[in-house]
Amino acid sequence: MGRFHLVLLFLSLSFCLFPDIISAQLRRNYYANICPNVESIVRNAVQKKFQQTFVTVPGTIRLFFHDCFVQGCDASVIIQSTPNNKAEKDNPDNLSLAGDGFDTVIKAKAAVDAVPSCRNKVSCADILAMATRDAIALSGGPSYAVELGRLDGLSSTASSVNGKLPQPTFNLNQLNSLFASHGLSQTDMIALSGAHTVGFSHCNKFANRIYNFTRQNPVDPTLNKVYATQLQDMCPRNVDPRIAINMDPATPNTFDNVYFKNLQQGQGLFTSDQVLFADPRSRPTVNAWAQNSAAFQKAFVAAITKLGRVGVKTGKNGNIRRDCAVFN
Repeated sequence: MGRFHLVLLFLSLSFCLFPDIISAQLRRNYYANICPNVESIVRNAVQKKFQQTFVTVPGTIRLFFHDCFVQGCDASVIIQSTPNNKAEKDNPDNLSLAGDGFDTVIKAKAAVDAVPSCRNKVSCADILAMATRDAIALSGGPSYAVELGRLDGLSSTASSVNGKLPQPTFNLNQLNSLFASHGLSQTDMIALSGAHTVGFSHCNKFANRIYNFTRQNPVDPTLNKVYATQLQDMCPRNVDPRIAINMDPATPNTFDNVYFKNLQQGQGLFTSDQVLFADPRSRPTVNAWAQNSAAFQKAFVAAITKLGRVGVKTGKNGNIRRDCAVFN
């Protein structure tokens, strides 16, 4: 038997014996023959939502990140709880996810399914990945080709979130360890942290840095003193912890590299932000991207593409949900 025929035999056996290996290959233009206009349909839906509220941007980006880090990029974070199942979104670490992120995906899914040939052909996980790219581009960030072909997950439990998401108090070792567990490098971690250029947080997530850091230093000494005073004004001791504060005090509505310039000035909102500049192992990357926006954007695209490959569901491990918030 010739070499060519052996290759054909191997490929045919691979398809028969290992179908998930083939389907696990995400690719651009995955829906070209299934729903050829899917990307423009999603983009238009995201744009409409963006025109209603800027929260669409950080809300969608954060939803994608929280989804991928828990059970892989499978839209399991969108599932609503039922009397018999407390879902991911109701874990305490997810309660601060903005409703506008969920709404963006649900509206984009409705727009896709309004096209008869596309109905129930595009996964919620892929719609979330596309919507994230579109939200980033709409706020001034890079646009990029999204790899597609994910299926939606078949489970969503609040307990599965425990220990899976980075915390505001993390140091560099903790950040690197968590990201490495998903095949993401320190460079990827710093790039993805740059998405905080459009994010917001609530007072209770960083109150320890401005009031109760240590007995000797009630305010975290790595915080810029003027910035710390501003944060105390916006977040008094007994304030409603749900009050939202911009992660980037300079250009909160623009996806740019100013986040890294803020870190140089001691204006990182979380410990896990400021440590990227405070730790000598990560500081050179912060300094480089503070000076070079194009370099940051290139690294961010590489990192979010890698993030989008985490825990992808294929074959019998997933399906395409008719309703993103409910299992079929």
